[in-house]
Amino acid sequence: MGTRWPRCYTAGLGLALVLCAGGCQTGTEPFTGRKQYMMSMSAQDECKLGLDAWQETLKATPVSNNAEMSAAVQRVGKAIQAVASGPSTAAYQWEFVVLASKDANAFCLPGGKVAVYEGLFAYAKNDAELAAVVGHEVGHAVARHGVERMSEQQTAGYVGAALDAVLASKKLPNRELYMKAFALGAQYGAILPFSRVQEYAADQIGLMYMAQAGYTPEAAVTFWQRFAGKDAGQKSPFSDWLSTHPLDEKRIANMKQLMAKASLEYAKAPAKKNHGTAWK
Repeated sequence: MGTRWPRCYTAGLGLALVLCAGGCQTGTEPFTGRKQYMMSMSAQDECKLGLDAWQETLKATPVSNNAEMSAAVQRVGKAIQAVASGPSTAAYQWEFVVLASKDANAFCLPGGKVAVYEGLFAYAKNDAELAAVVGHEVGHAVARHGVERMSEQQTAGYVGAALDAVLASKKLPNRELYMKAFALGAQYGAILPFSRVQEYAADQIGLMYMAQAGYTPEAAVTFWQRFAGKDAGQKSPFSDWLSTHPLDEKRIANMKQLMAKASLEYAKAPAKKNHGTAWK
């Protein structure tokens, strides 16, 4: 049995598709082959958005003064950048920094701005494991996941506005209730699952980049196994459904399935990197 959409939802979806047809573009995600549909945005505009957000971030969180950590992120970042750069990243102005925060996190902004927090070094013990983190973030940038997310939210906004207009024209009771139901459905039925798709994709792309850069891909598994231990016993049966990110055990299992392919990329790498030693 197929899904039967309410007429008002179908009308809103149709409007969103018409609007998208006039201002969207398609792409193909590297390594995964997944087709992407996103708003038309020039590389310059995308980089400008990323730069603005980057400058605000650096105002809010200072750059780390830990020279060893900063050198490691620069070293690994440049190695990953070298294999990830191409026509699609020609306008990128890559930056790799460590931020002075105990959060165990990292992020990437459109245009190639990558930050790793000091707190993550408790789990990434050497250059190879750090490459798993940086490769993942670079994967987000190269796949233009930021623009894709904005497109998704824009489409949801079009559909929501169209639905609200239809409900208003019909003078239906409980209009606010319908809109809240739509918002919940969009969040948990589309936006969060779509975000997890991007996370799995960034894992795969990053795994291939680190291997091509000469870092043993098995280090991605050891990093995620160690990282997963920090949340042991804190997950509920609904964690996967309610989260923007996949459960750690699921992404580890997925990486293991990709290991044979990544190992082939590693074998072709012109130079194997020194993994380095644990930092202070």
